[in-house]
Amino acid sequence: MAPYRIRQYEDGDYEAVRTMFGHGIMEHAPAAYIHMLKCLQTQLLFLGLFLAMLAGSGSLLVSLLALLLTLIGGWFCIQSLWTEYVQQFLRNDLLDIRRIYLQAADSCFWVAEAEGVVVGMVGAILPEDPSERGRALELKRMSVGREHRGRGIGRVLCRTVIRFAQERGYSAVVLSTSMVHYSAQQLYESLGFQRVSERSPSRLASFLQFSVFCYRYEIPGSR
Repeated sequence: MAPYRIRQYEDGDYEAVRTMFGHGIMEHAPAAYIHMLKCLQTQLLFLGLFLAMLAGSGSLLVSLLALLLTLIGGWFCIQSLWTEYVQQFLRNDLLDIRRIYLQAADSCFWVAEAEGVVVGMVGAILPEDPSERGRALELKRMSVGREHRGRGIGRVLCRTVIRFAQERGYSAVVLSTSMVHYSAQQLYESLGFQRVSERSPSRLASFLQFSVFCYRYEIPGSR
């Protein structure tokens, strides 16, 4: 495969970056759906629906059909939630990448490029958590195109953020990722990131026992 290089984001990368972010997030919708099906609360709801339909209709076929339709509806619900998640951030920090990441203090955005095509991306920004301000930078929007994975691009992008933070005198890099981003978790942990906490982003997520994991990397030799 063609070699790649890491460079700072340019305005011409705008659509490629936004498209890559959307595709990368939506890849995890099936894993989120499977997690929902494994959740005890969801299984009890489905069982209750099945038994209620069976008691009301007296028909096993009707009850199974109702359960099937509910499962299909659940899939479309998950798809809708993840699509809204993507749109939320396309309207947020990825709407004006230059202003948010390149013009703000101690922030930057990089892309991995191969043969003139953007194949990966990552950003560094001041953390949302006020308690981390002045101590850490936050790694955000890390993504690598599916056909370019397995080449170490994600690892190099992460190290780019770590080096950027170290050069600016920060002692740590923090990030958050969903519990179903399994490959991302493996990458971060292999680089030395430690999971420090988890949180549910909404009441629905809490009900479904769906969490966002928060990671922290302590830069060696920093104070």
